[in-house]
Amino acid sequence: MIPQDLASVSPALTRYARDTLLFGLWKRPGLSRRDRAVITVAALIARNQAGELPFYMNYALDHGVQPRELSEIITHLSFYAGWGNGITAAQVAAKIFAERSIGADQLPPASPSLLPIDQAAEDRRARTVEETVGSVSPGLVKDTGEVLFRDLWRRPDLAARDRSMVTVVALISNGQVQQMPFHLSRAMDNGLSRDEASELVSHVAYYAGWPAAFSSVSVVKGVFDAARK
Repeated sequence: MIPQDLASVSPALTRYARDTLLFGLWKRPGLSRRDRAVITVAALIARNQAGELPFYMNYALDHGVQPRELSEIITHLSFYAGWGNGITAAQVAAKIFAERSIGADQLPPASPSLLPIDQAAEDRRARTVEETVGSVSPGLVKDTGEVLFRDLWRRPDLAARDRSMVTVVALISNGQVQQMPFHLSRAMDNGLSRDEASELVSHVAYYAGWPAAFSSVSVVKGVFDAARK
């Protein structure tokens, strides 16, 4: 977690990495080590920061993330953080999978049997998208329904909670907080607790920067307040 040559550049950063991250943030009880690894990998993919990805992908695999789940995280974030970011992450993962002898039998199929759809919830989502986007980009409305919510979100090899969690991380990491109310509410509906969501924001601050985390706070508060009612 701490590059060997870091002390030769910044003794202060080395201290923060050791005391604040390694023996502080990563040991806090608000999230499991596995969740923290997933969140960190998602933040790095979202920001296209490939330099740190090999360590954290290996860490994730060592702490309970299955190869099929890491594969799905990369696929999912290709849509929520951009195709190029997903391809870069896949290139990093390919080397790690080769080193670990992870083969195709441990990866999700290209076209699996999809999870059941909540038709009422999907109809509500589709109406909202049509009302807000339809007059601007019918193609975006079509692909949002057919590719994302009727396909990507129904792939079975990443739990709904984790799929929502990495989506929220990507939105915070890239400062796209306008999309957060829907996705954070969905994450909590999918099993992410309020305490975990709170700690997620704190964790992302270290890997996406304090401004990104602070920019999300008012939106997160709004979702928390709405959930109380």
